[in-house]
Amino acid sequence: MLYRENGQYKTTYRADQAMLPIKQDRFFMLALLAVVFIVVPAIASPYWFNAVLIPLLIMCLAALGVNVLVGYCGQISLGSGAFMAVGAYGAFNLLARVDGMPLIISLLFGGLCAMAFGILFGLPSLRVKGLYLAVATLAAQFFSDWMFLRIKWLTNNSASGSVSVSNLSLFGIPLDTPVARYLFVLSVLVISAVLVKNLVRGAIGREWMAIRDMDVAAAVIGIRPMFAKLSAFAVSSFIVGMAGVLWAFIHLGSWEPGAFSVDLSFKLLFMVIIGGMGSIMGSFFGAAFIVLMPIFLTNFLPFVAGLFGMSMSTATISHIEFTIFGALIVWFLIVEPHGLAKLWSMAKQKLRIWPFPH
Repeated sequence: MLYRENGQYKTTYRADQAMLPIKQDRFFMLALLAVVFIVVPAIASPYWFNAVLIPLLIMCLAALGVNVLVGYCGQISLGSGAFMAVGAYGAFNLLARVDGMPLIISLLFGGLCAMAFGILFGLPSLRVKGLYLAVATLAAQFFSDWMFLRIKWLTNNSASGSVSVSNLSLFGIPLDTPVARYLFVLSVLVISAVLVKNLVRGAIGREWMAIRDMDVAAAVIGIRPMFAKLSAFAVSSFIVGMAGVLWAFIHLGSWEPGAFSVDLSFKLLFMVIIGGMGSIMGSFFGAAFIVLMPIFLTNFLPFVAGLFGMSMSTATISHIEFTIFGALIVWFLIVEPHGLAKLWSMAKQKLRIWPFPH
C-alpha cells in the first residue's frame, strides 16, 4: 500500500532505466537530501558536526570506494588506508608548494595520486586473487608508512612526518565553521555517490560484476580482465584518496602517517562486509554502523553497569566493542552475506505487498 508501483507506467527507455524509477524512492531521496542539507545544519551542535557527522560522511565516502573494488569487482584489498594516506599527502604537497592552489584542485589531485598508487599495487590482481591479493595490497600499507616517514620531501621536510593545513577556503568562502565543512564534505559525498551509481549501472559496472562472479567465463565472452580489474582499482583508489584528503584536511587538520594505519584499512573492509558488498546503500549503512556503534556503546555500557552498582573502564568498553564487531562480522558472513543492505531491500519488498501475507 505504501510502497506499490502500481500505475507507474514507463513509456520510454529513459524512464525505465532511471536511477530511481519508483516514485516513492524519488520522494524519499528528495526528503532525505532536504534533511541533511537544510535541517541538520540548522539544528546540530558543533560537537555533532566535528565528532560525529563529518567523520561519518568521510567514512561513507571511503567505504563507497572500497565497495567498488571489493563488492562490485570482487578484488580483496587491505591497502585502503595507504590509498587514503597517498591522497592526503599528495593534496598537501600541491597545496603547500603552489601558492593560491584551490582546494578543489588539491582534492582531485590527491585522488589522482591515490589512483596511480592503486593501479601500481593492483597489478598483482592480474596474476593472483583471494588471500594472495589481500597480502599484495597489504604491502601498500607498509610501503606507504615507510615512504612518508623516510622520504622527507613528501612531508615538507617534517622530521616526524606530521603535517598540517589551515585557512582552507572554497571559491573564496572560508571553511572555518563546522557547518561549512559539513556541507562541503556532504556535497562531495553526494556527487561521488551519484557518479558511482551511474558507473556501476553502465557497461563498465557490468564488466566488474562479471569478473567478480566468474572471471574465466567473463574472459571467454570478451571482457578484458586486465582493463576491468585495473579500472576498478583506479576508480576505487581515486574515491578513497579523496576521502583521505577530506579526513586529513577537514576532520584532522594536523596528521601523521599513523593516522592512516592498517587498522583503518580493516575498519573500511568491515564497513563493506556489514553494510553489504556490491551495494551503494550498503556503504552508507556499514559506515554508519561502524562510526556510531562505538559512540552508542561508550554511553550505553556505563549506564547499564551503573544500574547494577558497577563501574566500567574505558579499556573494558573498548574490548567489548571489538568483541561485538567480531561477532557481528561472523554473523553477517554466515547468516546474511549481503549485509544490512539486503535487510533493507527485504523490508522494501515486504512493503510492496503489505498488509497481505507473503
